[in-house]
Amino acid sequence: MKSVKQLVSTAVMNEAYQYMAKDPMKNLPKIIDWAEKIKKVDYYQNTLQMFREIAQDPENNWNQLIQRYFNELNPTTQKKFLINFMVNAGMVGQSVIDKSKEKYDCNVPWAILFDPTAACNLHCTGCWAAEYGKGISLDYATMQKIIRQGKELGIYMYILSGGEPTVRKDEILRLAEENDDCMFLSFTNATLIDDAFASEVERLGNFAFAVSVEGYEEETDMRRGKGTYQKVMDAMDILQKHGIIFGFSTCYHSKNTEVVGSEEWVDDMIAKGCKFGWYFTYMPIGKDAVPELIATPEQREFMYHQVRKFRATKPCFLMDFWNDGEYVKGCIAGGRNYLHINAGGDVEPCAFIHYSNVNIKDVDLIDALRSPLFMEYKKSQPFNENHLRPCPMFDNPEKIREMVNKSGAHSTQLEDSETVEELTAKTIPAAENWKPFADKLWASPHE
Repeated sequence: MKSVKQLVSTAVMNEAYQYMAKDPMKNLPKIIDWAEKIKKVDYYQNTLQMFREIAQDPENNWNQLIQRYFNELNPTTQKKFLINFMVNAGMVGQSVIDKSKEKYDCNVPWAILFDPTAACNLHCTGCWAAEYGKGISLDYATMQKIIRQGKELGIYMYILSGGEPTVRKDEILRLAEENDDCMFLSFTNATLIDDAFASEVERLGNFAFAVSVEGYEEETDMRRGKGTYQKVMDAMDILQKHGIIFGFSTCYHSKNTEVVGSEEWVDDMIAKGCKFGWYFTYMPIGKDAVPELIATPEQREFMYHQVRKFRATKPCFLMDFWNDGEYVKGCIAGGRNYLHINAGGDVEPCAFIHYSNVNIKDVDLIDALRSPLFMEYKKSQPFNENHLRPCPMFDNPEKIREMVNKSGAHSTQLEDSETVEELTAKTIPAAENWKPFADKLWASPHE
């Protein structure tokens, strides 16, 4: 059931949307005035002031991104993004999350990432999801339990991964429809997206997609299989036609960094309709991992500079989950901003940390957040004062070893279990090589 505050905020934002849609950029300052009346909190005031400045500058790339929101998205998606993402997951939800943190004395995340299934129609080289059992999946009741208990804590943002979530199209659409006050985003290889599916997503309006792509045809097909790139491009065309929010999700590694970090490639992704772009660096998880794919420190520094440059100039929200640690004060995992629940139900601190003490099928969500490994995360974060070295596995491997061993967490990789010592043996060289680069960047003026 929606709270009174949520109902009032939704009603105001519905009215605001109708007003703003008539002339978006002209009316944006008036909408900001309304937003200030809904939520008077200092950290929102800074954001609202930023939007005031954006609205006054038509040449600003963020101004252009807002215009894309109104020009390219279907009306239902526009409204659902405004209400479910900005209000429920943002203003209203954050207030409940803050109270939940205080009440339970633990991390409570803004978003929950969970895997409907470990099954996938592709077999990508070095994919961490491949280390889970292919036959496992979360039943529908468990997925509903996660969302129901999440909303009680103030969480209205749900991200699906896998495996390939669209293997279970009907059920993930049902989840979105039965929880129409939440915002959903699915990581997807996009090869199963068709017009019929996109039509349903357009009708619901509260579903977005992070489309996996590794560069152009050569780079994408190298890891994902011949013909995958063209299927991804076709899927982007379908999503754009239906006015659905989508962006690119790209793993940069030693073989593709110069391509996916180029201005040409980012411009091409924007031209295809991407409203955001998320970069991940290759993580050598599992005994079949390919350490040679780990990006060099020079490549990681290249991405540091490129993403910041594009974020200041392109009409697309770009983010690098490792190099952008300075903006969120380090690691966001362990329930600090998000957590991961795999297809077997194991509650993990991060999609890349395959260790756990509890299973969501056996415990409530709040108990998982207060489990030994999660409490070790809360006690230890941030893992480094240099937030360009945020990750406990990739940048500070001694930290994940200590937390896993102290908490007694077990490996959740059913097919390819590895000890935390085996895992970190592969990341120690990368951490040591990156440290001097990160320290030099951190010592220099940065955003």
